[in-house]
Amino acid sequence: MKRALLAEYLGSALLAAVVIGSGIAAQHFSPHEIGLELLENAAVTAAGLYTIILMFGPVSGGHFNPVVSLADATFGGIRWRTALAYIPAQTAGCISGALLANAMFVLPAVSISTHHRASPAHLLAEIVATAGLLLVIFALARTRRASATPAAVGAYIGAAYWFTSSTSFANPAITVGRIFSNTFAGIAPASAPAFVLAQLAGGFGAVVLVRTLYPDVTPADAAQVILPHSGARALAAPSTPEERS
Repeated sequence: MKRALLAEYLGSALLAAVVIGSGIAAQHFSPHEIGLELLENAAVTAAGLYTIILMFGPVSGGHFNPVVSLADATFGGIRWRTALAYIPAQTAGCISGALLANAMFVLPAVSISTHHRASPAHLLAEIVATAGLLLVIFALARTRRASATPAAVGAYIGAAYWFTSSTSFANPAITVGRIFSNTFAGIAPASAPAFVLAQLAGGFGAVVLVRTLYPDVTPADAAQVILPHSGARALAAPSTPEERS
C-alpha cells in the first residue's frame, strides 16, 4: 500500500508538471498563437501521460485520477479504502507538480490562477471528457487489452484537448493542482468546484454506461485498471465471504 500511494503521488506530480510545464513553455515559445500553444500542450501531455502510466502503473495501477479510482472501487477492482487513500495522494501530487512546474520556469512557486473557465459549455465538456476517459479505460480492461491502455489514454486525452471546449481536465486532482499556477493551463479557484462536480457526474455516467455495455464486467477485469500491478491482489476488493471478514 505504501508503495502504491507513493507511485500515485509521484505519477500525479509528474502529470501536473507535464501539463502545466508544457503550457508555460508553449506560451514562451509560441506567444499569442493560441492554436499552436494548445497543440504543443496537448501533444506533450499525451506523450507524458503515456510514459508516466508505464512508469508507475505496474506499482499502483497508474490511476492518477480520483474519478478513475472511485470507478475502479465501484467495480471491485480495488478496495474502497484503497480508493479513498489514493485520492489525497493524487491531489497532493498534482499540487506538488504545479509548484514544481512554476519553479522550473522561474515563476513564483505559488501563483493562484485567474483563468475562469466554468461556463455551461465547459462543464458539459468536462462531463463528456471524463465519461469518455473511463469508457476507454474500462472497455480495454474488460476486453483483455490492458496493455494498450497507456497509449489509448494518452491518445484520448490529447484528442480531447481539441474536441472539448474545456481542454479536457477530466480529473479532479489535476483540477485542484492547476489552481496553483496562473499560466496557460491554470484554472481560477472559483471555477474549480464546478469542474470537479462535472467530472464526478461524468464518472457516474460512465459507470452506468460500462454496466450497460459490459454487464458481465468482473472485479478481475477491473483489477486490470489502468495497468495490472504488483499490489493487485492486496488492493483488490474482497470477493469471497472469507476475504470480507
